[in-house]
Amino acid sequence: MKILVFAEQRENKFKKPAFEAVKTARSIADQLNAEVIALVVGGDVQSIAPSLGGYGAQKVLIAEDPRLGHYASRAYARLVADAAHSHQATIVLIPATAMGKDLAPRVAVRLDAGLASDCTALNVEAGEIVATRPVYAGKALTQLKVNSASKVFTLRPNVFAAGESSGAVAPVERMSVDLTEQDLSCVAKEIKQSSARLDVSEADIIVTGGRGLKGPEHFAMIEQLAEALGAAVGASRAVVDAGWRPHDEQVGQTGKTVSPSLYVAVAVSGAIQHLAGMSSSKYIVAINKDKDAPIFQVANYGVVGDAFEIIPALTAEVKKLLGKN
Repeated sequence: MKILVFAEQRENKFKKPAFEAVKTARSIADQLNAEVIALVVGGDVQSIAPSLGGYGAQKVLIAEDPRLGHYASRAYARLVADAAHSHQATIVLIPATAMGKDLAPRVAVRLDAGLASDCTALNVEAGEIVATRPVYAGKALTQLKVNSASKVFTLRPNVFAAGESSGAVAPVERMSVDLTEQDLSCVAKEIKQSSARLDVSEADIIVTGGRGLKGPEHFAMIEQLAEALGAAVGASRAVVDAGWRPHDEQVGQTGKTVSPSLYVAVAVSGAIQHLAGMSSSKYIVAINKDKDAPIFQVANYGVVGDAFEIIPALTAEVKKLLGKN
């Protein structure tokens, strides 16, 4: 049995969920007596590929072509499916990032495979993988088995531990890349995000601001706290709808689902749609002047008070604690 992992990279750097997926594959493989093969697709990925051995990959396939420097859904899906076919991998793991959510169903169709998306746990029972995934906007968890011969699973970022690299180096094998212009025709335009901004869906710490901040100019203090913590900036739907922050920062049922180690909700009331997107955070800190705000029902720690007084003071203390003054 073989497990294929799509290891996502951007600009020749692996995304953290790539390490999480490889490490999870290693854990499953140890129980199934399977081999872990990682696949890296990009314009120039030869130099980074061997490092996946430190997370449990026994072999790394690379598909290199200058035209693959930017994500192309048809081309990437074809390469993942070809790798699975050629190496007889019946299990495919893909991080549930923005790219992975687009890629996984395309791969599943090409492999005639069942797909379990946004999994928060994978366990082996009687020689079969049992996936756990949230349903009903996170109100419940369901466990399922994929009965098809080939199986595709996407893994929610920040839920599966990547751990530290062992330093091992995996052998690298180059795939043949034979792409048509049609495979690459779906790349219309690349919109680059500033490298200084962290993606909320992958960040380990998130500071989110809500409508209680009263205006976009007050998000400066959210950004300052986030910078001090090394965190991403998030926003509630009301804030995004008002045009105060971009949609890619929105956390919630109609935004991004996040699972950071620490989630700080500032002036966020905690509507059910917002809770659906962040309630799986490991620790939740809520700061709100309304003691009856729903956010306090899911918070591990709550502070009732004025955010305009609390956040600057908290930022100063964080900087002092971390030596950033």
